[in-house]
Amino acid sequence: MYRTWRPLSALALLASLAAFSGAQQTPPPAVPLALAPAVDEAPTKAKSYDWMLRHQAVVDRVHKGPVDLLLVGDSITHGWAGDPGDPGGGQGPRDLWDRYFKPRNTVNLGFGWDRTEHVIWRLQNGEIDGVHPKVAVVLIGTNNLWRDSTDDIAAGVKEIVHMIHKQSRRTKILLLGIFPRDHEVDSANRKKIAEVNGKIADLGKERGVTYLDLGPKFLDADGTLSPTVMNDYLHPNHHGYEIWAEAMEPTLAKLFGDAQK
Repeated sequence: MYRTWRPLSALALLASLAAFSGAQQTPPPAVPLALAPAVDEAPTKAKSYDWMLRHQAVVDRVHKGPVDLLLVGDSITHGWAGDPGDPGGGQGPRDLWDRYFKPRNTVNLGFGWDRTEHVIWRLQNGEIDGVHPKVAVVLIGTNNLWRDSTDDIAAGVKEIVHMIHKQSRRTKILLLGIFPRDHEVDSANRKKIAEVNGKIADLGKERGVTYLDLGPKFLDADGTLSPTVMNDYLHPNHHGYEIWAEAMEPTLAKLFGDAQK
């Protein structure tokens, strides 16, 4: 039996068109900025280095090998300098680099001013292609604090961790909580950092991921941050990097399997 076709009434036709138009105009769900791969649009804003030139230097160094340890992050990690050489000429705490990182064939994937979305772009564009490091240390998110929600920052960090494991399942990831900033104990940044760290700490439950919060190591007994550790209350000075290296070393050695050395 064939169904008889009947024309839609004017009212029904208008309703149908409105529904179709509404469906067409509904935008797709927005991807949080912290998750949307991005190139640094202002590589010379600090007039200290060329972002894209550093990216190429990292890609070249990774392809040359060997790579046993990756340091992934922003300016706080960038400050180690080390390998590859910084196009901006930064030297970093060379004595600490030579002691803790050089023997482990370490490559520095720290880029000043980077947020999570910049790291995601870099990992998609050659900085971990074809390498299977024993360990990757990830410290990222402080530059997202002013713009993104704690959920979005945590999602960006999670994506980075998963990208590394997708590229190299056997790589052990040492995820660091965002370091403290600001002198005051109860600043807005401190509160937001604590919230983000609480969210990303759960990643330490995943196979191959170790979470470590070194924040208290940088603080005085009253919880304040001293300029003797971070002159600008954000970036470690030589003493700050020494605290970082010494506090991280036992966990790093365990992940490398050389804790008894």
